[in-house]
Amino acid sequence: MRRNEPRQAVRSVIIQPSVNPNSGPPASSFNYRYLALITLVAGVGGFLFGYDTAVINGANQYLKAHFKLDSLQEGMAGASAIFGCIPGAMFAGFLSDRLGRRKVLFLCAVLYAVSGVLSALPRTFTEFLAARFISGLGIGASSMICPVYIAELAPAAQRGRLGSLFQLGIVSGIFLTLFLNALIQGLGDEAWNTARGWRWMLGAEVAPAALLLGVLFFVPESPRWLVQARREPEARAILEKVGGATHAEREITAVRGVLGQEEGRFAELFHARFRKPLIIAVLLMAFSQFSGINAIMYYSTKIFTTAGVGVKDSFTSSAVVGLVNLLFTFVAIAFVDRAGRRRLLLIGLTMQVLALAAVGAMFHAGVGGVALLVAILGFIAAFAMALGPIPWILCSEIFPTQIRGRAMSVATFTIWTCCYIVAQTFPLLNDNPAIGPALTFGIYAACSLAALAFVAAMLPETKGRSLEDIERSW
Repeated sequence: MRRNEPRQAVRSVIIQPSVNPNSGPPASSFNYRYLALITLVAGVGGFLFGYDTAVINGANQYLKAHFKLDSLQEGMAGASAIFGCIPGAMFAGFLSDRLGRRKVLFLCAVLYAVSGVLSALPRTFTEFLAARFISGLGIGASSMICPVYIAELAPAAQRGRLGSLFQLGIVSGIFLTLFLNALIQGLGDEAWNTARGWRWMLGAEVAPAALLLGVLFFVPESPRWLVQARREPEARAILEKVGGATHAEREITAVRGVLGQEEGRFAELFHARFRKPLIIAVLLMAFSQFSGINAIMYYSTKIFTTAGVGVKDSFTSSAVVGLVNLLFTFVAIAFVDRAGRRRLLLIGLTMQVLALAAVGAMFHAGVGGVALLVAILGFIAAFAMALGPIPWILCSEIFPTQIRGRAMSVATFTIWTCCYIVAQTFPLLNDNPAIGPALTFGIYAACSLAALAFVAAMLPETKGRSLEDIERSW
């Protein structure tokens, strides 16, 4: 609503009797083919996120040889995409609230494609860093937009399951990229890979980017964004296609009812009314990283070698982690709308604390072998079923339509900043004789315990509730 317009009309909508937001048409009335096409956007967006995260692990040894990088430059090559993620996440929220979710997704697809081409063709290390920074902009923006887009289109009863497909796309991208890197690596010898192989690894990103771009031509804009942009007929047509006329009327009435309470400014995020959801979003994203997940994802070879289980090949160790990560993401998809977000987080975090504490204790006692490997994989499994996907789902649910993009920007800014901190500090903590792996994993266990206490004390359940009902509850 424009700020200079009277609000009496909106208030009249609020007091009119309406359908219970938690009730809705039966599941059979939804157009699941249409919903599948819509959620494919989240899946491909997540896949590109995962691909871009993992592809550098296969290419970095050849990059180092090709550009003759020192240790500092090698670290810059690995972190260059993360540097782009932070501004990408921050600006995407503002743009999506102004221009719409779909247009920003188009921009993300273009950024991925441009980065894929430029990353395969650099003549200098500086050109390579610039190309990876562009990729980071796409990762940061898509990690913010995809969960919001799905949350605003999915029926309440299926929102958690459909939202989890973004995380499934991420872990699938990470897992499959390992095999793609291995396939390309096997096409030539060391000299070929140093000259050209890494270019094919990075350039292959153009294919899924083109798929995302193509799918976006056939999916709609977010109907909730359309209503707040005063384009209600378009929103109604989309919602009717998703779930019929009754579903459309109920959703539009609910959105109208809360728009009069919002102005859509960034400052509104810090209003007392939204202080609790902002705290929830920021702390959940921070806890997801300070649990140490990316210490394992980025340094799994080092950790597995220390574990002494004979998994010294980087591909094999990464594939084991990636497979467990992928399989237990299906647990989240299966149960997030049945058990609920809160219960699944409580279960997953409890398992996570126990697994990380066990890893720290085993390192302290000098225990290696299969027992340590099982404890590490137990943490990966617990994270994949709870703290991995659920913060993305919750953060896309708990904010009002007009500031949802900006709010998700703050959340994704938090996760990428914390990701960078963990990636930079793990080698320092792990290699420090006064700290070492035992205390490092003890710190991650303590952060996970704090997350468990926070979820138990502050997190409400959101399963099965409309976005507007969640908003009113604050």
